[in-house]
Amino acid sequence: MNDAPASITDQRAGPSPADPGPARAESGADSATEREIKRLQWQCRRGMLELDLLLNHFLQHGYAELDGDARRAFERLLGMPDQILQDWLIGQAVPADAELSALIARIRAAIRTAP
Repeated sequence: MNDAPASITDQRAGPSPADPGPARAESGADSATEREIKRLQWQCRRGMLELDLLLNHFLQHGYAELDGDARRAFERLLGMPDQILQDWLIGQAVPADAELSALIARIRAAIRTAP
């Protein structure tokens, strides 16, 4: 039985990469960006609900501002184990990689200024 409030479970729910949702008439670039976001949403699903929420929040509210290098760093970040990500995001540890460290700082700033 899931005792989580509906708002939390609704945030985790979403189309799988195999279910792109309703078709929309969009330009090729918009469609490619939308596919990229959907793929990343799927990768943001973690074994820890807290990480799901933090990473998806950043994806929705901060990812668009990243340049190409930072976007690749975000994908590398998603390849890290949950416990390491949690330690970085709560400030218990700092990534040795300067690019990941800067990205973690941006994610933490986006969380602090969450709408």
